[in-house]
Amino acid sequence: MHVFLTGASGYIGSAVLRSLVARGHAVTAIVRSDAKAQAAREAGATALVEDVTDTDVVARLAHEADAVVHTASAEQVDPAFVRTVLGALDGTPKPFVHTGGIFTFGDSTDISEQSPVSPPALTSWRGPNEALVRASAVRTTIVAPGIVFGRGAGIPAMFVGDGEHEVRLVGDGSQRWTTVHVDDVGDLYALAVERGEQDGYVLAATGDNPTVRELAEAGAHGSPVVAESIDATRERLGTDFADALLLHQECSGAHARSTYGWNPTRPSSVTSAEPDVRRAGWQSVSRTRSSSRVRPGRGSPTVLPRPWARARATRRRRACGAASAHVPRV
Repeated sequence: MHVFLTGASGYIGSAVLRSLVARGHAVTAIVRSDAKAQAAREAGATALVEDVTDTDVVARLAHEADAVVHTASAEQVDPAFVRTVLGALDGTPKPFVHTGGIFTFGDSTDISEQSPVSPPALTSWRGPNEALVRASAVRTTIVAPGIVFGRGAGIPAMFVGDGEHEVRLVGDGSQRWTTVHVDDVGDLYALAVERGEQDGYVLAATGDNPTVRELAEAGAHGSPVVAESIDATRERLGTDFADALLLHQECSGAHARSTYGWNPTRPSSVTSAEPDVRRAGWQSVSRTRSSSRVRPGRGSPTVLPRPWARARATRRRRACGAASAHVPRV
C-alpha cells in the first residue's frame, strides 16, 4: 500500500514510518526541511519538503496515495488538513488514520473508546476536528495514544535524574498515567491503516498505568524525588499543561488487542526508566535537554509547552531539578 504520511520526522510519526516500512508499505512523507527529508529517506520513505498547511499539495498527495496517516496534528493545522483529506478521499475505499489523544477523556479509572469526553483546556481544540472525521463517509480511524515514552523521549523523560539535582513530581505524584511505548504506537497506526475501518476509534494504551511517583522514582537514578503543590506545578509547567498532567487516567487498551490484533511487546514505562535499561533510552535525555524543541497541542498527548522548554536550562536546578524532556508534538 502507498501511504501518505505527515509528521514523519516527529516522535510518533517516525515510529509510524518505521512500522509501515517494516510491513512492506511504500511511504511518501512531507517534512519541513532538507535535513528532515534526508532522515525520512534513510528510514525508507520518499520525502518531499512541503508545508502540511498547503491544501493543494495535501489534496494531490492524498489523491495519489492508497491511504493517509496524519500524525502532524495541531490546532492550526487540523481544520484545513482534515477537510482537504476527507474531500480527496470521498467516494474511495482509501483509509484515513487521524491522531487523537488520551487527555480527551479527562479523569477516569477505566477509559475505553465509549467513555464520555472531558478534555482539559490543552486539548479541547481536538473535538470539532474529530467530530468531522467521524461524521464523514470516508473510511476513518482515530488513534488516541496514551502518555508515550521510549527511545529517549516522551513526557516521562522529565523525571530522569542525574543522581544529584532533585526531580520534581507533577503535584504529589499520586495520579496515574496510562502509558505506551512509541514503537508499539507505531505498530498500531500501521494496523489501523491495514484494517481500514469505517469510523474506527482506538486507544493506544497497554494497560500499564503507573503513578507519577512510580515513574519518577524509577527514573531518578538516585536524585531526590520531591512533591510539589498544584499551584507550584502550574507555575512551573504552565496552567494548561499542568492541568493535563494532573489528570488521573487508567486504560487497558483491550479494544486495540481484540479488534486490531495489536500485541504491544516493548518494556513498560517503569522498566524503561530503570538504570539497567536507561542506557538504551532515557539516559540520552539528560545529554540533549538543551536542544529539546516541543510544540503544544500536536500529535499525541505527550507535549511540553514551548515556554517551559525554553526556560528549562536556566530553571532546572532550582525548579525542575533533573527534570527534562525531549518529546514530540502532541
